[in-house]
Amino acid sequence: MRIALGVSGGIAAYKAAELVRLLQDKGLDVQVVMTRSAREFVTPLTFAALSGHKVITEMFGEAGGSSNVESAIEHIAVAQSIDALVVAPATANVLAKMAHGIADDFLTTLCLATKAPLIVAPAMNVNMWEHAATQQNLETLRHRGVRVVNPDEGYLACGMTGAGRLASPECIAQAVFETLGFREDLKGEIILVTAGPTEEPLDALRYISNRSSGKMGYALAQASRRRGARVLLVSGPTHTEPPAAHTFERVRTAGEMAEAVFRHAGAASVVLMAAAVADFRPAAAHTGKIKKQHGAPVVKLEPTADILSDISRRRRKGQIIVGFAAETEDLVENAAAKLRAKHLDLLVANDVTQNGAGFDVDTNIVTLFFPDGRKMALEKMSKLDVANRVLDQVVEIRTKSGVRNPGFEEA
Repeated sequence: MRIALGVSGGIAAYKAAELVRLLQDKGLDVQVVMTRSAREFVTPLTFAALSGHKVITEMFGEAGGSSNVESAIEHIAVAQSIDALVVAPATANVLAKMAHGIADDFLTTLCLATKAPLIVAPAMNVNMWEHAATQQNLETLRHRGVRVVNPDEGYLACGMTGAGRLASPECIAQAVFETLGFREDLKGEIILVTAGPTEEPLDALRYISNRSSGKMGYALAQASRRRGARVLLVSGPTHTEPPAAHTFERVRTAGEMAEAVFRHAGAASVVLMAAAVADFRPAAAHTGKIKKQHGAPVVKLEPTADILSDISRRRRKGQIIVGFAAETEDLVENAAAKLRAKHLDLLVANDVTQNGAGFDVDTNIVTLFFPDGRKMALEKMSKLDVANRVLDQVVEIRTKSGVRNPGFEEA
């Protein structure tokens, strides 16, 4: 998810740097927009270093530079790409412009151009805060659906005491998370997620693999972090950009996947095994390239380790284990058999022959299978929505078990 953070001119502008970090901790991508006055308090370089993005400071390119078509329409591109716009600190001047639809710089133009939710955190002198014009502007914004994070009371930079001090970055961040629908129901959980395919070498150039894109596992990692969990992500080779995780490890083969999973499993309170691990590998990989002129080789296959079964057998008290199954036929029978054989708390199965399910797409159609024989068929939805539905069941399993925060140590 992408957030635009508007920073306007006030002494509290320096606190926006901490807000960037808090938003990033939830895996949010932050684009900072600064007004000209804000640059009198904090340099754009500070926010560029923190966010990893160029800070937008001018409506038509950099000050003193030539305008161009790209910069002239940049506010539209940003407006359409963000999931929320946060203005912190929001001065009395910016609030007045927002309330009256004035768009005379990039930030205020962005406020008009975006349909994303708006959150404002005012900061100003107490007399300015209490002025009837400011309060009327705030009421106008609230009426339009803008979320206002009221300032704190205390000693102000001007030497006065009263309301007007910018709310804490933690309070502002929480308002953003609530607006985006983030939850903290997995706080305290350490979730190990596996994603992507494995590649089993045939020779120095070739390997046996599958079509897994890693998108389902990455969605699980992303959703877990947004809901407050500490995420350990182990991924096979993919062309998909991995989400932010507290620990990220890239592996190639089933053997490497097994080694990484066993190493991290001791720390995990929940294990989500979404990786498409190869069931078989060549018994002997050629050290060089197999030449075509030597004829088609006879490849003897041997089974790889059954990571899911091994993890289930080694599980610790309170550990929740969720398996995934991609099927092409007899979905119900095969999924139910896998659930029983591997002693799982939940199995997520899909028929990859269905349109909109399985590999290389952003949607999925899954059925959830439970140890008590229940099954829950979900309609087609985004893989991120599927991930949240799976995590809803993890929360329910945890609640019913009566075991909260198992307190595993880092492996």
